[in-house]
Amino acid sequence: MDGFPMLKAAALAALLGVGVAAGPTAATAQTTLRIGLAEDPDVLDPTLARTFVGRIVFASLCDKLFDIDANLKIIPQLATGYEISDDNKTITLKLRPGVIFHDGEKMDAEAVKYSLNRHLTLKGSFRRSEINVISAIDVVDPLTVKLSLSVPFAPLIAQFTDRAGMIVSPKAAEAAGDKFGTNPVCAGPFRLVERVAQDKIVVERFANYWNKEAIKIDRIVYQPIPDSTVRLANIQAGSLDLIERVSATDLDTIRKNNRLKLSIQDEIGYQGMTINLANGERAKGVLGQNPKVREALEAAIDRNVINQVAFNGEFLPGNQWVSPVHPFYQQKFPVPPRDVKKAQALLKEAGVTLPVSFTLMFPNNPDQRQVAEIIQSMAAEAGFDIKLEAAEFASSLQRSNKGDFEAYLIGWSGRTDPDGNIYSFESCKGGQNDGRHCNPALDKALDAARAASTFEERKKLYEEATGLVLAARSHVYLYHRKWFVAYTNRLQGFTQVPDGLIRVQGLTLN
Repeated sequence: MDGFPMLKAAALAALLGVGVAAGPTAATAQTTLRIGLAEDPDVLDPTLARTFVGRIVFASLCDKLFDIDANLKIIPQLATGYEISDDNKTITLKLRPGVIFHDGEKMDAEAVKYSLNRHLTLKGSFRRSEINVISAIDVVDPLTVKLSLSVPFAPLIAQFTDRAGMIVSPKAAEAAGDKFGTNPVCAGPFRLVERVAQDKIVVERFANYWNKEAIKIDRIVYQPIPDSTVRLANIQAGSLDLIERVSATDLDTIRKNNRLKLSIQDEIGYQGMTINLANGERAKGVLGQNPKVREALEAAIDRNVINQVAFNGEFLPGNQWVSPVHPFYQQKFPVPPRDVKKAQALLKEAGVTLPVSFTLMFPNNPDQRQVAEIIQSMAAEAGFDIKLEAAEFASSLQRSNKGDFEAYLIGWSGRTDPDGNIYSFESCKGGQNDGRHCNPALDKALDAARAASTFEERKKLYEEATGLVLAARSHVYLYHRKWFVAYTNRLQGFTQVPDGLIRVQGLTLN
């Protein structure tokens, strides 16, 4: 079957919403867009990064083979189209001509081969499990790459709409080695000029960007501000132009300010708790070792209360890696109600000493703290003593990866294909399986879902996988957010996409 046809220049320009004829490339005055982030990103290396805020910054630095639009449709970016063989085991990518990296090197088939191999082989890669079905990468010609797959893999093109599809300059990556993330060189509309940890990331417009007519902003300053109240105060004062993840309790304030606009979009990810089952010494407590204790913990939690108290009822309670309104949601496993008596009975059956004590780590921001405190209070009624531990966001991710946690309140911003929400986190070799849950039966179902070609086949396989995941409770899924983005009315052209990223193409700042 075919992906995008091998588009001619005019047709492709129409699809992307850009003109073929050259137009003005910059405003007469220098324009700086100031964006408030909810956290400081981790390393700015597409292969090694794992934070959501990092993806927001990458949206200006590193174009991908493909992107998605507001309707979750896959659209061309560095690749103009693809073809899939009849046996679904060979994918041929056609690349965009005339693209160069920030260092002046050509973005071509050799660079794509290098970048994909880097994702597959670099130590510590979080992309490996996303594309590990690629068994060979062949350069057909300078603008054509052939990917051979070990098995059919339905989500592959969707994987290329995120960091697995970001192409880096081979020359720069080889020269920088393990320091590449301090100065990433990609083919995006902006290039990195400065980063001060916990303070700011500054990028400037790349004059030779392939789609430069769509870039009207000269400079972007990203500022990490974990406290949502402080972010709100900054945009109200005019020192920021856009803030992501506005607190649900601040929506009325935004709506009443005639100098601000509010964008709302359902996320495609989830929020919940990751439980450490087998990652080091901290997995050896009763929470990690006794499934009845984890079942009791879930029974003690009321997801609707979390939503109402912490988020003014704006979010959607859920219990799976996709939301209850998602096509792949498994209705066979509805959101369970709170049942304190059941929780107490399960702890009694488990034969554990009460209260059951464990530490819940969470990123240090007001929303996550409030959710953690609600969980702590509800669980106490069932016989739990939860100690709360706030941690800086990037540090908490590092600790989670090393197994330095018992339970971790964390989420995932989501991917267009459901595989992107589950495989890396639950498969035995998943790159982000921090709790180290491993079930060969689950791997078999997840692998089969990757290879299946129809929606009906995949949904049936995910039904089996859902039953296994929910029984293990390596993740306790709690709710699904809405993306709340506030921005000055001087900013024009902003479009919210369900992945929550801030795309810079088409933005103007008056």
